[in-house]
Amino acid sequence: MPKKVDHRQRRTLIADALMRVAAEQGLEAVSLRHVAAQAGVSAGMVQHYFRTKDEMMTFALAVVRERSQVRVTEAMARLGENPSARQVLRTMIVALLPLDERTRDDGRVALAFLAYSAVRPQAATGLREGTEQLTGFIASMLPVSNAADVAAGLLALMEGLGVYLLGGQYTSEQAVVALDAHLDLIFGSPAHA
Repeated sequence: MPKKVDHRQRRTLIADALMRVAAEQGLEAVSLRHVAAQAGVSAGMVQHYFRTKDEMMTFALAVVRERSQVRVTEAMARLGENPSARQVLRTMIVALLPLDERTRDDGRVALAFLAYSAVRPQAATGLREGTEQLTGFIASMLPVSNAADVAAGLLALMEGLGVYLLGGQYTSEQAVVALDAHLDLIFGSPAHA
């Protein structure tokens, strides 16, 4: 009887290897051969699951998104009942920022994918939809008349903080202080919110 293969598990193994290569050596080092070596599998197996680098990058980004969603869901669950909009947004953004080593690896992959998709717009199709959904959610939480514009700014702040965290310009503490200061501008200081 043939051995049953868990294709999702193999794809995830390969995507994890891709993420390690991208996080440790940069996106330019990502190739079928390098990813296969990092995963401990043959290049043929990598090609069986991912015909192109675009397919590998898209799947790795999906893994990053899944991990991010788990972090956000777990953080939101800790808020308890009836959190304020400010608490919800702060919790979500803090969960998405690369504040520790585990989340920095995911952040490096996401940043590498953004750079990759900047010169390959077809690779960014899913990003546009995700960005629109996230901006819409943030806008729905904001107590301002120009919520869509403010949401876009808050999302840009989050992305900028992520880049500064990954580049080492900001510490985790500095990033959270900057986020809180921006949320204060939107919602007022926590004592008055």
